[in-house]
Amino acid sequence: MENIKKLRPLGRTGIMVTPIGLGCWQFSKQNNMAGKFWPTLEDNLIERIVSLSIDGGINWFDTAEVYGGGESEKALSKALKAAGRKPGEVVVATKWWPMFRFASNIRKTINERISLLEPYPIDLYQVHQPWSFSGEKSEMKAMTELFNRKLIKAIGVSNFSAKKMENSWTTLQISGIPLASNQVRYNLLDRRIESNGVLDLAKKLGITIIAYSPLAQGIVTGKFHDNPELLKNIGFRRYSSQFKPEGLEKSRPVIILLKELAVKYNVTPSQVALNWLIQYSGDTVVAIPGATKEIHVKENCGAMSFSLSDEDMARLDNVSAIFK
Repeated sequence: MENIKKLRPLGRTGIMVTPIGLGCWQFSKQNNMAGKFWPTLEDNLIERIVSLSIDGGINWFDTAEVYGGGESEKALSKALKAAGRKPGEVVVATKWWPMFRFASNIRKTINERISLLEPYPIDLYQVHQPWSFSGEKSEMKAMTELFNRKLIKAIGVSNFSAKKMENSWTTLQISGIPLASNQVRYNLLDRRIESNGVLDLAKKLGITIIAYSPLAQGIVTGKFHDNPELLKNIGFRRYSSQFKPEGLEKSRPVIILLKELAVKYNVTPSQVALNWLIQYSGDTVVAIPGATKEIHVKENCGAMSFSLSDEDMARLDNVSAIFK
């Protein structure tokens, strides 16, 4: 197996990232609807999470405008400064929120994104969702303008279908700019990108898949199967079919195998799940688990410290194939 900690190219941009990055939605300070998904984390804990991530080998961080209406971006910048990171020493990704907006808003709001993340440049700027009052072609043209003005270093999308991803790629190609990435939900219990054309097209065009929710919102840890009482305190997640009794039964065979492999490799089930995700498609897929506790950071980083065998990768593939 190759060295799993080795940096990977972000699409065809020349930017290099670790297989695991840190998702920063949980830094939202409960500031808006998106922020209500998480408890308020104090600044010193956020700083510790970011610092430990860097110490553990992670070199990039993913945030977004909608995460607390800029609170996450601001908290990330503050934490990177506290960790002593200089601009250019880490990779920062953020996203523009498209709902009820036109593509022209990309130009109007970029200064706020830059200001909140200062002094760290925006290495990757992504369109957060596929729906706005403008189409993806108009959005890519606005992104191209920011790229040409050197306000951003790379362009990505999020939650885009294969067709919209291809339209975005084609529009950027006119200006000779690569589409860096498509950030999508992807984990052992949600493998739809393998059957809906997204993963195949990403491989063909050299687009990186950034996997969010790589631990299926905690289901792959097995804690909800072991202790259903925990389901009472998971907020909005309880309405997802995967958290219902029949959903947990459907995923149980995957959880059993994850636990077996965790013992074999002397790691945790979540580390096995992350390791599978960042190996199964070679360099194409990177993952951005979040962290609200220091132990989560250690687990995230530890997922890059071992390699599942080809045989065990195949076993996980087989047992989770029903989720394609």
